[in-house]
Parts: sequence; structure tokens; C-alpha cells
Amino acid sequence: MHRATKAALISAFIFPGCGHFFLKSTLRGAVFSIFSAGCLYVLMTFVMGIANDISEKLVSGKMPFDISRIMAEISSQLYGSASEAPHLASLLLLGFWGVAIIDSFILARKLPEPIENSKK
Repeated sequence: MHRATKAALISAFIFPGCGHFFLKSTLRGAVFSIFSAGCLYVLMTFVMGIANDISEKLVSGKMPFDISRIMAEISSQLYGSASEAPHLASLLLLGFWGVAIIDSFILARKLPEPIENSKK
């Protein structure tokens, strides 16, 4: 498997920036990883807020323990959110991830092949 394909797959299936770390491009890898981790933090904070709210309602007895009611509450909180931050964070995460895949592939194509692979 070519190094460019391997770097793109690592970046695609592990985390944005990991393909750059594989190529020893630590600065680019750090930039993609930090921005993606920030977007992921915003999303996880939003999701954990919803989970905490629903669990408090279940424990206090304000909401019955019925799976259809819980799913309806999750949907209403997800779609009824006034905050645009989670939506923007998810779009940015997907964008960073796609750019990281493409950039790691292009970077690997530009780098010279390692000496050990050129003898084969």
C-alpha cells in the first residue's frame, strides 16, 4: 500500500491529523487534531447537557421511564436548541476531517519515498 493511501486512511479512520503524525508532519497534525478536538468538545458538552437534563427528569419522577417518551424528549431537545454552536461545531468537525484526509494524501505524494521502500 502506498504511503499516501496509508496516511489518508489513518487520518480517515482514527482522527484528523493522525495521518500527518504518521508522515512526521507534527505541526500540521497538531493543528488538525487541536481544532477537531475543540469541535468534538463542544459537541460532547452539548450532548452531555441533554443527557444530564433527561436523567435528572427521570430520577426526580418528572418524566416516566418510557423509552418512547425518552426518545421524544431527546428529539425535542436536539431540534429545539436555540444554540447554533453544536450545529456549527459538527459542520466544522466534518470539514476539518475531510480536509485532513485530503491534505495528508497530498502531503504524502509530495514527500520523497523512504530509502527502504525504493529498494523493493
